[in-house]
Amino acid sequence: MHEYEKSAEAIAALNEEQFRVTQQNGTEHPGTGEFLNNKEKGIYVDIVSGEPLFASSAKFDSGCGWPSFSKPIEKVYVKELSDITHGMRRVEVRSTIGDSHLGHVFTDGPEDKGGLRYCINSASLRFISLKDMQAQGYGDYITQVEE
Repeated sequence: MHEYEKSAEAIAALNEEQFRVTQQNGTEHPGTGEFLNNKEKGIYVDIVSGEPLFASSAKFDSGCGWPSFSKPIEKVYVKELSDITHGMRRVEVRSTIGDSHLGHVFTDGPEDKGGLRYCINSASLRFISLKDMQAQGYGDYITQVEE
């Protein structure tokens, strides 16, 4: 079992872009994210806290320029907040424990997968491949990757 936390060490280890996105509510430029075209099986965790956020089985190509997911691994690790910045009404997505800004959720996702599109910044994520999940303490989520 994992203990997820937000630590000063984890914040200090972030690069400039990761800090800007997760701690200052930034957005990476569309089409530039490290995980946009990642097709490998595994899970995406919060880069700060390690909370399990999204499984590769829920990832889809939405064409929006950011990694898109139809659902979180466990809703308890993803909180949704009203965001009325930039003259828009949106729903911001943050990690629960790390309180990292992840991106936004929209209602234009695939209907057959629930209709949601979690549009997430790669800079807020760390990818753990299926082969490493057990060793890194995420074995409980292997079934979600292999759906």
